[in-house]
Amino acid sequence: MSEREPMAEDTATSGVSGEEPAPQPPDVNFAEYFHEARPRTLRHRARVRSTVRRRSVAQDGPASGENPVYVSWLLAQSMLGHADELARQFSGQGSMWQNPFASPGPRHAVETASVWFTAYPISLITRPGVSFLGALGDEELWQAFETIGIEGVHTGPVKRAGGLSGWQPTPSVDGHFDRISNEIDPVFGTEDEFRGMCATATWHGGTIIDDVVPGHTGKGPDFRLAELAYGDYPGIYHMVEIEPGDWGMLPDVPPGRDSVNLDAATEEALEKSGYIVGRLQRVIFYREGVKETNWSVTGEVTGVDGVVRRWVYLHYFKDGQPSVNWLDPTFAGMRMVMGDALHSLADLGSGALRLDANGFLGVEKSTGGMPGWSEGHPLSEAANHLIASMVRKVGGFTFQELNLTVDDIKVTSEAGADLSYDFINRPAYHHALATSDTEFLRLTLRTALDLGVDPASLVHALQNHDELTYELVHWTAGHATELFVFRGEEITGGELADTIRRDLCDQLAGPDVPYNLIFTTNGIACTTATVIAASLGITALDDITPDDVDRIRRVHLLLVMFNAFQPGVFALSGWDLLGMLTLPPEQVSDLLASGDTRWISRPAHDLMGHSPGADRSSAGMPRGRSLYGPLPDQLTDETSFARQMQAILAVRKHSGVATARQIDVPDVAHRGLLVMVHALDDGRTQATVLNFADEHVDAAVRSDHFEPGSQVVDLFSGETVGTVDDLNGFRVDMTPFRATAVVLEAPPVEDGA
Repeated sequence: MSEREPMAEDTATSGVSGEEPAPQPPDVNFAEYFHEARPRTLRHRARVRSTVRRRSVAQDGPASGENPVYVSWLLAQSMLGHADELARQFSGQGSMWQNPFASPGPRHAVETASVWFTAYPISLITRPGVSFLGALGDEELWQAFETIGIEGVHTGPVKRAGGLSGWQPTPSVDGHFDRISNEIDPVFGTEDEFRGMCATATWHGGTIIDDVVPGHTGKGPDFRLAELAYGDYPGIYHMVEIEPGDWGMLPDVPPGRDSVNLDAATEEALEKSGYIVGRLQRVIFYREGVKETNWSVTGEVTGVDGVVRRWVYLHYFKDGQPSVNWLDPTFAGMRMVMGDALHSLADLGSGALRLDANGFLGVEKSTGGMPGWSEGHPLSEAANHLIASMVRKVGGFTFQELNLTVDDIKVTSEAGADLSYDFINRPAYHHALATSDTEFLRLTLRTALDLGVDPASLVHALQNHDELTYELVHWTAGHATELFVFRGEEITGGELADTIRRDLCDQLAGPDVPYNLIFTTNGIACTTATVIAASLGITALDDITPDDVDRIRRVHLLLVMFNAFQPGVFALSGWDLLGMLTLPPEQVSDLLASGDTRWISRPAHDLMGHSPGADRSSAGMPRGRSLYGPLPDQLTDETSFARQMQAILAVRKHSGVATARQIDVPDVAHRGLLVMVHALDDGRTQATVLNFADEHVDAAVRSDHFEPGSQVVDLFSGETVGTVDDLNGFRVDMTPFRATAVVLEAPPVEDGA
């Protein structure tokens, strides 16, 4: 095998059993039936008739509810106010009835864009004077993306975020996921640059994917208006007015703060007094003395009516991210979120939206001392159905980052978002690499299949902006007491999750791997390259040699093959494209002070090499070390990561595996092997074979779906490399950390048969 085709060196086989009935096509939804022949570029897209202009209101006087100028200033910037104005442009218009919207269309979404680049705005180094959006709309960048095979770009959150303290803005507390406006944040560019980026993407056959955050906002104009008890605004949030006679139960708010987190005793007291739901199923981002519950209380706030109030409000995440209420009689929260979505799709021009933290949209009081029902709630399913339906109605699609049980992902996929982030297998393939054992990965793949989660409905990703998540919610929440067979014995789901987390922490973090850090109870802050480095036994990043870079690249391509050579979307980030390493903690010590270690895994990087002298991004993130170099340099080197991935993605596209059906994850003869079997749209059987072990493996690969006599054809070379034997198998010779993809050609029909 040539250096140009690294993943085709080792071949495996697959086939279709002649004794099995022909696979039945999946149910056809309305979009497939009614618009089957409509090209994706001609799908009707609703557009605004005119852009809603924001009013400019002067700042004058005290920042209080008793100052009408301050209230008018807040209203002019509020998301709900903008949403109400925007919505009127679509009411009564025939353009809203041109697309089917009831049922998710995962394969339509995959056909629109099956390979995504996921950006992180504050970490992208651009040319001097060029904004983030200007850089993402650059013609040269899109030529590189088109060459590699990238068809979609997820921008990450680019709208104003953070909060307000009186007249003054406060910074984001969660990487711009605490949105306070529908306007583009000037630090990232302008609305015209966003529209220009969408136009460039369309010219190159691509799609821009924006964000909507249905679960929470920042403490911006809408939250401040809610505190002032203005109009419908309190209905946006899960916030409760506490009677003055009960203020004695509430903690004091320290000077310089506008709220303080409740401790568990106060949470329980307010629950018993009939104010709040109380404790919930878990406390995300728990930190003693900082966030001990999901509830915080404001100081005294004088409303527009002159009444002084104190509010207790829900926040699943940080205290600067008040949760949106999806079942308030005003439906103000729903109106606000829908307006944000319409602005991104119909005004700015994006083709899809990521639904952030959309699994926490319903909360209900429980009885018998049990925690409140806050995950997998039917209201979340209903709200997701509404959001996703609206997006489909105007011609786009959605994907969700839903880190819940596989059962919950199955339910939401039936009527909600078109695609879901693959939290099922992401920690499992890291575990396979860290332990050279695919047993847990085979379990997660089979669990998804058994519960009816179509891999084609998942976004299979390398690194994103978050940590390597190891919450393993399916096993710790929904199936904690259920028994599973693992490593030769029966253990509960809770014990299984503990074992996997312990393995990951032992191998990928700790004193011997100081460059990766634990992130609270959620996971490990790392890049893909540093996960690989830890798995290879590298203890110091400064000790990485050119030979180590070659080994890291080889393993990185193995992980590309796992994520790309199965049905669904394959996603990767700039940190993956350039082989970025984590930042030394001392370079981001101020950001780490809050306990959020994820900042080490978000190093600034220069995709196109336009600013080699820049030591940080325009947002201030320090530049990290790249193992692979900028894209233009990689594209001139046939052995580079980008060029080898280009070959992988070209074969993937030609084979049609992205829209195939996964039909088997068979047992393997070596613990480091993984085999995934797929039924292609043309009726052939395809198999992806991967070796997660740092050793040579010569083994038999078997599946009941392999038809004896079928020829095993290497998808990379086109050569016949074997024949399926009478035991429904073939031999595979795999060097360390290699993968291959093959297709089975049915045996020839004998004359007279």
